[in-house]
Amino acid sequence: MAELGRMITAMVTPFNTRGEVDHKQAQRLARALIGSGSDGLVVTGTTGERPTLTDEEQLKLFATVREAIGKKGTIIAGTGGNCTRESIAMTGKAERLGVDGALLIVPYYNKPTQEGMYQHFKAIAESTSLPCILYNVPARTVTNLAPETVIRLSGVKNIVGIKEASGNLEQIAKIIHGVRKGFLVWSGNDSDTFPVMAMGGHGVISVASHLVGKQIHEMIQLTLKGKTKEAAAIHLDLLPLINALFIVSNPIPVKYALNHVGFRVGKPRLPLTEPDDKSRAVIEAALKNYRIDLPI
Repeated sequence: MAELGRMITAMVTPFNTRGEVDHKQAQRLARALIGSGSDGLVVTGTTGERPTLTDEEQLKLFATVREAIGKKGTIIAGTGGNCTRESIAMTGKAERLGVDGALLIVPYYNKPTQEGMYQHFKAIAESTSLPCILYNVPARTVTNLAPETVIRLSGVKNIVGIKEASGNLEQIAKIIHGVRKGFLVWSGNDSDTFPVMAMGGHGVISVASHLVGKQIHEMIQLTLKGKTKEAAAIHLDLLPLINALFIVSNPIPVKYALNHVGFRVGKPRLPLTEPDDKSRAVIEAALKNYRIDLPI
C-alpha cells in the first residue's frame, strides 16, 4: 500500500455566502494545506461536515480536490457511516474518482456490538482495493472501538491503520503494541500527537494543521529523530491554540479562525452555528500568539 502520510489535515469544507459548497475555495485551501506541511488531506470527514453534505456534494469534492493537488498529496475520503451498505457504495464511488484511501468512522446512533463493528469494517474493506483507516471517536459516536477489535481488524489486508481519537492513551498503547506489523496509528486529537508518537504512533490526522501545519510537521520530524525535548517544546507551545480550537464542537472554532486570519471558508452548516462572543474572544486571543503557516 502507498504511504498516506504522517501529517494529514482533516480539511474543512468551504461554503459560500449562500451556504453552497465553494469548490474553488476548496481547491485553493487544499493547495495551501499541502504547501504548508500536510502530506495528505481527509476530505469530508468530521471537520469537513460530512453529515450535512449530500452524496453528490461529497463526490464532487473528491474530484475537485484531486484536480487541485494532483499527486502532490494524498486524499483520504470520509466514506464510512452507520449503514454498511451505504458505506460500501460510497467507498466504491470514491475509489473510481481516484482517491488514495478511505476513512471509516465507527458507526454512530445504532450502537453496534464489537462483533458488529468487526463485520462492518471487514465488509467495507473487502469491497474495495483502497487502503482503509478506521476512525474511533467515541465522544461523537458513543460506541468505543475496543483495542481487541482493532487488533483483530489489523489482520484484514487493506485495513492499514486507525485514527484514534478516544483520548485514552492506555487504550492507544494497547493498540500500538498488539496490532500486526505495519499497521499504523494516527493520533485523532491534536493534543495527543506528541505522546502517541512517543509510544510508536505514525502521525496525526489534524485540525490545528490548518493554521500551524509547518510547526506540527517539525514536531513530528523531531520526534522521529529522537529529539524529544525539542519536539515536546513545540507540543507544549501549541497546546493553548489547540485548546482554543476545541472550545466548542469542531469545526466551529477552526472555521472561525480561518475566516478571522483572512482565509474565507464561510459559516458552518446547520445544525452547527458560529461561535458565541465568549468563544470568539478565546479563539482570537489564542491566534495572536502564533505564526500562521497557511499562506493567506
